[in-house]
Amino acid sequence: MPSKNIKTPENLKISHIGEKKLIKRLLSRSRAFQPNSPFFDEFYYKSLSDDAALIDLGDKYLVITSDLLLESSHLPSDMSPGMKGMKVVTVNVSDLAAMGAKPIGFILSLGLPKDLPLNEFDAIMDGVLYSCQDYEMGLMGGDTNQSDELILSGTGLGMVDKNKVLMKEGAQPGDVVAVTGPLGVAAAGFEFLLSPPTVREDLKKNLNHSTLELIQKHALQPHARLKEGIMLANTGIVTSATDITDGLASEVGELLEASKNRLGITLFETMIPLIPEVEEIAAALNQDPLDFALYYGEDFELLLTLQKDDFDHLKDEFGLHQVGVVTDSGKMEIIDKDGKTNILENKGYQHFT
Repeated sequence: MPSKNIKTPENLKISHIGEKKLIKRLLSRSRAFQPNSPFFDEFYYKSLSDDAALIDLGDKYLVITSDLLLESSHLPSDMSPGMKGMKVVTVNVSDLAAMGAKPIGFILSLGLPKDLPLNEFDAIMDGVLYSCQDYEMGLMGGDTNQSDELILSGTGLGMVDKNKVLMKEGAQPGDVVAVTGPLGVAAAGFEFLLSPPTVREDLKKNLNHSTLELIQKHALQPHARLKEGIMLANTGIVTSATDITDGLASEVGELLEASKNRLGITLFETMIPLIPEVEEIAAALNQDPLDFALYYGEDFELLLTLQKDDFDHLKDEFGLHQVGVVTDSGKMEIIDKDGKTNILENKGYQHFT
């Protein structure tokens, strides 16, 4: 059914607006078309632009998320079939973790090339089942169809107490902005894996083997911060949260856009956790390691805000790193190593652009 409120220039394409604006375009229409249901409440509508949807089940929410992986876009050739199966589970579990939800089940639909070797299919499913076991959830069902390339579409189901659910909305001025681990590691891995063969060979000769092993593992075998998400939700003191899939800058922008109030966030370059291995490969590729953290994504760490006293209390227990502070400026900013304040671009990885 076409919307009467949205006028579209005839030649405008989705590539002109990108993934995030495309989703917001859909969400701006969705509430008016939603049927009345006893399972929908205020948080259900808020969750439409969050990491997962919330369905009211009394004192708990059923948390539902879905992610689609295409071999050509998300699954590099260095990723084994088993790793591909593991990743489709992990990307969904990461969204559950960002809401503080405990996984209960997983649904998988597959688009399969007709000439896919059976042993590769088995290996993909081994990866799926291994990750389901790792995250303590069951494979509940799904569908298969023939396609020109491998397509893995996962749906994760979880449960969370209503009074513990984590949302993107909720940050307050003065809150600490924190992350659960180092950033840019997966980006460094992908930069290595996607380099031309000659560049890769040079890197293998000149970089430490341990560096290459670490960054490739983060790129090819990501792991969701599920335990941390559930435990942080149980504290009841996290004011907002999301997971870092599209880069720190993009996710910071998501927290601000979700807020009802005119908030800003200031990041501190010197506080952003960059491990030596990321700096090592960035230098070898003549790139800025800070860009790996800010704009690349695939880290699957959690980004959260909480009051300063609460951060000081929890930082050691959860290995939290402060990266910034919430302000009332209405701006995204970053203070560089020289103390200069710069506007932080709200950009990161997006489909369609």
